[in-house]
Amino acid sequence: MAVLGIVVNNREETSRKINNILSDFGHIIVGRMGIPYKEKGISVISIIVDGTNDEIGALAGKLGNINGVKAKVAITY
Repeated sequence: MAVLGIVVNNREETSRKINNILSDFGHIIVGRMGIPYKEKGISVISIIVDGTNDEIGALAGKLGNINGVKAKVAITY
């Protein structure tokens, strides 16, 4: 189990790619919360996932490969 933190700089350009990847990994996603941070011009997404380390790493890696997206994982359990 882990928490995945995602920071998105250009939401208009990346939202479709992000949502497609999240859909591909939907079987390990427990919950998701997204907040636009207008003052900084970014969006922040927090995702709780329950999967293998390989699955979680693959998800974070695919998201992090999108230009303007940063993804970090905190393994919690």
